[in-house]
This record gives sequence, structure tokens and C-alpha cells, in this order.
Amino acid sequence: MPGKEVKGGVKDSRSPSALRTDPFSDTLRRLREAFSSGQTRPAEFRAAQLKGLGRFLQDHRQLLQEALAQDLRKSALESDISEIILCQNEINVALKNLHTWMQAEPVSKNLLTQLDSTFIQKEPLGLVLIISTWNYPVNLTLVPLVGALAAGNCVVLKPSEISQSTEKVLAEVMPQYLDQSCFAVVLGGPKETQQLLEQKFDYIFFTGSSRVGKIIMSAAAKHLTPVTLELGGKNPCYVDDNCDPQMAANHVTWFRYLNTGQTCVAPDYVLCSPEMQERLLPALQNAITRFYGKDPKSSPDLGRIINEKHFQRLQGLLGCGRVAIGGQSDETDRYIAPTVLVDVQETEPVMQEEIFGPILPIMNVRGLDEAIEFINRREKPLSLYAFSKNREVIKQVLARTSSGTFSGNDGYMYMTLSSLPFGGVGKSGMGRYHGKFSFDTFSNHRACLLGPSGLQKLKEIRYPPYTNRKKQLLIWALSFQGCTLL
Repeated sequence: MPGKEVKGGVKDSRSPSALRTDPFSDTLRRLREAFSSGQTRPAEFRAAQLKGLGRFLQDHRQLLQEALAQDLRKSALESDISEIILCQNEINVALKNLHTWMQAEPVSKNLLTQLDSTFIQKEPLGLVLIISTWNYPVNLTLVPLVGALAAGNCVVLKPSEISQSTEKVLAEVMPQYLDQSCFAVVLGGPKETQQLLEQKFDYIFFTGSSRVGKIIMSAAAKHLTPVTLELGGKNPCYVDDNCDPQMAANHVTWFRYLNTGQTCVAPDYVLCSPEMQERLLPALQNAITRFYGKDPKSSPDLGRIINEKHFQRLQGLLGCGRVAIGGQSDETDRYIAPTVLVDVQETEPVMQEEIFGPILPIMNVRGLDEAIEFINRREKPLSLYAFSKNREVIKQVLARTSSGTFSGNDGYMYMTLSSLPFGGVGKSGMGRYHGKFSFDTFSNHRACLLGPSGLQKLKEIRYPPYTNRKKQLLIWALSFQGCTLL
């Protein structure tokens, strides 16, 4: 595979021969030629690619489970429910609705355009680049890919080199199920990704950190390439005094420690009163013990930190505040126990950066207003959670804050719904995807008006010179249905 394109459409730009020249020019030229030929536009071709992707998931489910276990120590069940099944669901939704999504969308008209045909045409953007990340390396790679293929684009896919076992499966096996004239996987690290970003694409879809997101956006700006940035941040979780602490603890424990906390939408810190903290801590300990046993390290349902670099970063965060639950770690196994920190200061590192690990700080506030003020003086989060028996409290948090997603009295189950858009706001990202939102993201919404070639007498009202009668008719016609014609 090194230095050349092979069966499977994989380009490994890390090889010495590739690094001496532009490692991507031939691949991108081939894909652009395929798109220009119109090959990807028919619904039948798009459906065939989606069905091929579905067969890949079905044929190699065990291989993917094994790769995820090697990378993140994910159990087979966790791999299914957080990665493989969600990807298959996206494929099924796209196949079921593809013809409807592709249809021209009629729009309302004013009196001046009553004889015209007006509609929105969804057309593919062209050659798109998808750069994925390592924490959910199947889900976060294939879900945007479904949208790009359904929309009729040619795709360059860059999986994360950090989740090495999954990268290998996606690069060597998955391309065999897709048309290689319209799809390619490229491999490499930061240096190769930077080379890739020097190329012109028609759209870039990136999932990862805010730091890298700025690099992506800067590179895209040179070509005026539109982007979706799925980033992250510090997701608040407010636990109201009028709340069942065990109910909240069950939700927070599962959603915080799933995938060992390496989840962009996980609750990143808890806001509650000192009184609720006293009730919440034993409830959290109870939930952790019930979910992962007295020795979480031996639990088959608790994964591991992705690599040594991230382990060391998280190890440093354990020194913030005071450990109330957990705190144990094993560098040789990349294991960090489910941990809860208290007496944390807002200025400490654990409250300044996205944790992305099994550590949960608790910050004390006096009540709802102070919690909302705390949330609003920080960057807008990707996700926000609130727990209360009082529905008005949930409504207040929803109405007085801003975030990419919001959940009251539950965790991130919205991630299982193709009917809801997913994405950030402000520093936590831009753009939306999942289900039809993915299709729309990777489509150009083309405004179309088709007028009749005859009946030109009826159009003379538009043209000067403007008599008083023409002025009145033109103003009246334009005012119909409140439309504006520029």
C-alpha cells in the first residue's frame, strides 16, 4: 500500500515516495473527474453506495467490535449501541427517504411569478472531505459519510490515526464496498492532514477539538470552502435541589463514564447546591458500584484511555480540588477509575479545558439563577443538562441559556434520533447533521425559477417607463404574500 493507490481506494501519504511529491493530486483529480461525469447524481447510484456501506457493517460487525476493543477497550455491546447500530440506522433512514429528499421542493410565489415554476433543487456539492476523530471512530466517520453519499458527492475520508485498529479496518476493508471512482480513504497524521487541507474541496466536515477546528477553518478560508465543525467544550449539568439524587446520579454516571468519559457530549461538570452535593455524592457512589462493581478496573463495561498522552493529561487533572470518589489509576493499563472531584475552583485546569475522561468535578452554586449565570459567562457548550422534579426549572434553564443540544432529566439519548439535528453553537461548533440534516449539509440548496417563454405582454409591468398605473400594479403585486423581489 505505501506510496500508491491500491484496490480499496486507499492513499497512504505517510510513505517516503508520497511525501516527495503531492500525495493527493492524482486521487483528487480522479474523484473530480468522476463527479463531473455525473456518475454520482442518480438516486440509484447513491442508494447502491448506501447499501454497500450497510453490507460492510453487517459483514464485518465482529471485526469492527474487535478493532474498537483494541483501541478503546469497548465491550461488544457498547460498540453496537454507540457505534454500529447508530450507523446502520442512519443508512436505513437515508435509503427510506432518499427519493423524497432529492425531490424539488416547491415554494410560495407572489403575483408577479404566478405563471412561473419556483422550487428549491437539492444538488450535490462536489468533492467533500470528511476528517474524523478517534473517540467514536466508526460512528463519527460513517454517519457524516452517509449524508455525503446520499447527497451525491464524491468523498475523501480521513479517519483518525490515533484509533489505529479501527483506522485499519476503515481503510482496508470498507472501500471494497464502495465505488472506488468516487470514494477514497487517505491516511496520515497532522502533517499529512495539513497537506490535504492545502487542496481545494467543495466542503469540509471536521469532528475534533476546537484547537484543530481553528486550523481547519483557516485552511478552508483560503479557498472559501464551507465547513461543518463538530467540536466540543465543557458541558454543564445542573442538578436542582428539588430532584431525586439517585435518578440524577444514575443518568450522570452512565453518560459521564460511557466510553471512559471520552465523549464530546458527556456532562463535563455538575452545578448544584452544597446541600444537594451531600445527597448526590452517595448516590453517585451507589451508581458507580452498581454499574461497574466494587472494582471498576475489572468491569467489562468500562473502557480505557485511548493512549499514553491522554492518560498523562487526565492524570494531571486528578490533582484539582479533592477526590471524593475514585481517583485510582494504572498507567500500564491506561486505566483511570470513575472519579468525582469536589472543592474545585473555577480557575483550576479541570474547569478550564474539556476533560474528555472519567473525571467529574462538582461546582457549588446557591440556586438556579447562579447556575444560569455561571453557564452564561462561559463559552456556549455543545450540550447542556438539567435535572429537576419541577418542570419550570427545566424550562428556565432551556429558555435562559444557549447550547448545541439540551436535555432535561436525561442524558444524550438525542444522539440516537436521526430526527434531531446535532451540532454546536459558538465555540462548540457550527453546522448540523444526522438524518435529513446530514443530507442538507452536503447539498447545495439551489433557488430555481422557470418562467414560460411566451406571455411576454404580462411581464411588461416590470419595465420602464413607469406610469402611475404601472407603479400601483407593481407595488400591489410585489406586496402579495409579503414577498420581496430584489
